[in-house]
Amino acid sequence: MSALSDQLVSFAILAYLIAMISHAVEYALGNSRARVAAAPARELVGAGVGAAGGSTPDAPVDTGAAAAERTARRARLGGLVAVAATALGALLHLGALVTRGLAADRMPWGNMYEFVLTGTWIGVAAWLVVLWKRPQLRRLGLFMSLVMVLLVATAELVLYTPIVPLVPALNSYWFVIHVSTIVFASGIFLLGAVPAVAFLMRSGYEQGRRSFPYTLAKRLPAAAALERLTFVLHAFAFPVFTFAVIAGAIWAEAAWGRPWGWDPKETWSFISWVIYAGYLHARATPSVKRNVATWLAVVGFLTMLMNLFGVNIFFEGLHSYGGLD
Repeated sequence: MSALSDQLVSFAILAYLIAMISHAVEYALGNSRARVAAAPARELVGAGVGAAGGSTPDAPVDTGAAAAERTARRARLGGLVAVAATALGALLHLGALVTRGLAADRMPWGNMYEFVLTGTWIGVAAWLVVLWKRPQLRRLGLFMSLVMVLLVATAELVLYTPIVPLVPALNSYWFVIHVSTIVFASGIFLLGAVPAVAFLMRSGYEQGRRSFPYTLAKRLPAAAALERLTFVLHAFAFPVFTFAVIAGAIWAEAAWGRPWGWDPKETWSFISWVIYAGYLHARATPSVKRNVATWLAVVGFLTMLMNLFGVNIFFEGLHSYGGLD
């Protein structure tokens, strides 16, 4: 089962890579629809209008519009292939988690490798739900699939840990309650960070900025739609994250005799909570610009990454279960 899990992760990475390439094709050809609508009248010579209004029956028919329509079809095909590859990758990804859990005879959340695999799968699953609800946001998939390839590949190539039993402190029903909610919230925050960064780029592009990285957002959905998605995802994840922190404090009381001890992971969880609360408060305050509020969401996710990677790798504490040598 363990070997099967590893193989499924590799196939999932390949599927996400195919999705990223297909999204890139759609993104590169994405303005074809506009070219179809704006095909110049001088191309319409087949039904033919000559210089003096006479017919030209041997001239080609609607050459520019036809070529643009073919390019638009290729773009749509690229987008559909990307979504199909993402769904396939999510199924393979889920299979890797299930087989890992069966091999370990526990929930697959016992170290950094398993946590990252689970959190990224939740992010992908949530992205597929977003696509189902709002298919017009599909071009954002290029950036989402890029993030998935980087994170899942990092987990497999850098963070991989052989299956080992849980450390004694994790052998509790609170393991399922606390870790399931924290990893779920982390996965949604991961997805939320993608439209947050995309909004900052697209907003700058709409304001006339044509330097890097704003030009990358040329074919993204409108800034208002990206900002709205950012808010919805964070508003959904924040209560779950809050419950996870509270559940962790209750578990700490049962395991270590104190609910809070400013352990490095506890400290960074508190920092993340404060920043995300600040984002939601700023987002609800009319006097705060949306760009400023969104920057708080981006900083919040950076603190989540610090809590996951930095604390586990560079700090020692009661939560040091990274699994890295």
